[in-house]
Amino acid sequence: MRSLPRPSGLRLSGAVAAAVLAAAATVVPLGMPAVSASAADGQSEQTPDRTFTIKDPRIVESSGLAASRLHPGIYWTHNDSDDGPYVFAVDSRTGETVATITMRGVGEPRDVEAISIGPDGNVYVGDIGDNLDGSWDHVWIYRFPEPKRLADATVRATQFDVTYADGPRNAEALMVHPTTGRVYIASKNDNGGGLYEGPARLSSSGNNVFRRIGEVPWVTDGAFSPDGKELVLRSYFSARAYAWRNGALGADHAVHAPFQTQAESVTYTADGKALMFGSEGKDSEVVREDLDNGKGDGSANPPSQDGGSTTPGNDSAATGTSGSKGSATLGVFILAGGAALFFGFRRLRAKK
Repeated sequence: MRSLPRPSGLRLSGAVAAAVLAAAATVVPLGMPAVSASAADGQSEQTPDRTFTIKDPRIVESSGLAASRLHPGIYWTHNDSDDGPYVFAVDSRTGETVATITMRGVGEPRDVEAISIGPDGNVYVGDIGDNLDGSWDHVWIYRFPEPKRLADATVRATQFDVTYADGPRNAEALMVHPTTGRVYIASKNDNGGGLYEGPARLSSSGNNVFRRIGEVPWVTDGAFSPDGKELVLRSYFSARAYAWRNGALGADHAVHAPFQTQAESVTYTADGKALMFGSEGKDSEVVREDLDNGKGDGSANPPSQDGGSTTPGNDSAATGTSGSKGSATLGVFILAGGAALFFGFRRLRAKK
């Protein structure tokens, strides 16, 4: 059974997307240079872990991103729904796919939304999406060893059945802690979402119950820092980093996230010095954002009593409170979208 198409309300129309991209290319938020980071730094195409474009025509819905632990500069990704049991290794130096992994021994993927690599050297793939917010009584996680050699291959993967202690829900973020190996899932809904903790060890012979341990905003992906001390969660318009202490969310602060028309994925670089943000679409771009000593815009909120942020479910950056960069980006989005709709409507009327 395949996932239903993502509701159209979550995607931009072609006209609006084009207008947004055009505006983003010409409008510079206050305090930001009018050149790209790669151009300013003089980086060559052969420099790893820089902003790059995914060139593989098969990858049109890149929904998850994970930095390889074995191959510097390589990022693992996958398509959303309506694909197959495939995972792609993309070289950040060139944007080219250098390996396609076909998972064997699992069912037909339904709505693959996330990918992460654990301390055991395994790649974890989260088939955890549910566009109808609870229509499926269980979801799946697939696991296979990260290949030591980058080449097209078919690998045997282990499949794990997953349920939530408080009932079915939609989710797009799966994170494996880099030292404990414990798996976490962040759900999403209109009012925010929850952070769920899996069992100490996943079982392939029975059900794996994930229990809610904290409240988080609307989340499309997440990633632990390589040292396991911080958890970053992103949404369509922002990203926040949470201190991670003893398996619980601590104080949080904003980190800068780029404007992307379908903001879907995030991962740390293997050295932990930057975040890589990905998007869906043909020739989608993966954008590097260097970290400012983990402090983002300098603000921090203490955790609430339930382990979440002091403002659970409230995507503050989406409302322009995380700094001038986020405000300017959202303003460009609104103005460009409105202009595209207005002129598109006038053009239609003129043709009648």
